[in-house]
Amino acid sequence: MAASTGPLLAIGAITMVNDVIFHSRPVDWRVPIAVGGACVVFAFLERPLGPAAAALAWTALVTSLIVPVRDDTQSPVVAAVTYFGFGKG
Repeated sequence: MAASTGPLLAIGAITMVNDVIFHSRPVDWRVPIAVGGACVVFAFLERPLGPAAAALAWTALVTSLIVPVRDDTQSPVVAAVTYFGFGKG
């Protein structure tokens, strides 16, 4: 398995949990298809780029945690904090 596969699969899982569990939306099957395609592309990119492709995948993971994917939803971190009730005095 390529070094970038884990972070990319985590991005897909976080996106699915954010949509389905935190925002009660139906499953968007484009997300797992896109993540699978991204895993294949990054696996091929690791040949010429080496660790830079894995570093890009980790950067994408951190970015996907703090930036909302859609305009009408919260970012996964904010949605998790709201869902679990943390931050309420």
